[in-house]
Amino acid sequence: MAEAFFSSTAESAGRIWAVGPLMRAIADTLSARFNPVAVRGELSGFARAASGHCYFSLKDDTGQVRCAMFRRAADQLRFQPRDGQLVEVRGKLDVYGPRGDLQLIVESLQPVGQGALFEQFLLLKAQLESEGLFDAARKKPLPLQPRSIGVVTSLGAAALRDVVTALRRRVPHLPVVIYPAAVQGSSAPAELCAALQKAFQRFHDHGESDVVLLVRGGGSLEDLWSFNDAGVVRTIAQAPMPVVCGVGHETDFTLADFVADLRAPTPTAAAELCSPPREQRLGELSYLGERLRDEMVSGLDRRAQRIDYIAQRLGRPSSRLHESAQRLSSLQHRMQSGVKHAAQRHRLRIEAMEAALPRAVERAMELQRRRLQTCETSLGMLDPHLVLERGYAYLSDAQGVAITRVDQSHAGQSVVATLADGQIGLTVNAT
Repeated sequence: MAEAFFSSTAESAGRIWAVGPLMRAIADTLSARFNPVAVRGELSGFARAASGHCYFSLKDDTGQVRCAMFRRAADQLRFQPRDGQLVEVRGKLDVYGPRGDLQLIVESLQPVGQGALFEQFLLLKAQLESEGLFDAARKKPLPLQPRSIGVVTSLGAAALRDVVTALRRRVPHLPVVIYPAAVQGSSAPAELCAALQKAFQRFHDHGESDVVLLVRGGGSLEDLWSFNDAGVVRTIAQAPMPVVCGVGHETDFTLADFVADLRAPTPTAAAELCSPPREQRLGELSYLGERLRDEMVSGLDRRAQRIDYIAQRLGRPSSRLHESAQRLSSLQHRMQSGVKHAAQRHRLRIEAMEAALPRAVERAMELQRRRLQTCETSLGMLDPHLVLERGYAYLSDAQGVAITRVDQSHAGQSVVATLADGQIGLTVNAT
């Protein structure tokens, strides 16, 4: 292994590199040695460009690395990154050739401490999404004027006070029904399901609560985990009435948000979304009343004018018959001319399409041939033997396990070096 290293170093020292190939060679070496890589560090200089790409640096007490997160990965973020936040990223090291900068292409980013739980969240989200529980087609619209509003939350929650205060201010005439349940802890999922089922049953039996608010205040991912329970999500999906989910703060997301018919950023916002102010409704009624009166007056005027016009026309039935005959003759002539012109246009169009078809087929065949050639070229460039042709070697021990670090070998060990045209048996003299 030491002989191969010194040989490669000597060969590189005697070679004159162009800048571009040198950057690509460095990028290939980084990719083979490190990627994929996971890094923990502190966010610095986080910025989102107009294109949707995000750029920032990761740093600690001893160094920093520039990072780029492209739009496809940035759209998957479920929190708002901020400078100074400790995060974990996964991605690939690369060299940005035009500037010669080392950069980390980030594929996922998450706060430290939420990694395992967030991975569980994503797995459960993917499973429930595959069941169709988050489809937009199954969402129900909110009633324009609800008869009563149900609230599922804890009796001691601050969210309940916020919701009741908002509803009392906006719709004091509407009854509010509370379905109590724990919103945190091991018993919370079962209690939430029971409270929701109770609301559903009363809606079927008595028409009670034609919209339900599922609310609680903000907290950590662990605090809100009851609303990521698969049983709670499936229970919400069975709701016969619209369900508005107002769990946590604006930046908090739970699986209940995805299955609910509407997500509100806060509990207070959930109450406001389903309760238009009483003054607004009264104003709308007044406006509609004025429009109705105006339409009635205008309609009566139009009908009076039509009666006068019909009375005048009835006085001369012979002229009416003559006009009808002329119009019928004109329509017959236009119909015959239109059919003739339409047939001629379609015939010319068919002839043009017949003439263009062979050329179109030939162009399509040529395009497919070119695409096939491009794919063959790209596939050939990915051949790992091309890397070995540039003087690299692949080391493995007697069992075929790859040797990538010095501490995997010892003096006297037999190793195998795989080159471009075969293999060489070597013995380690020293490490």
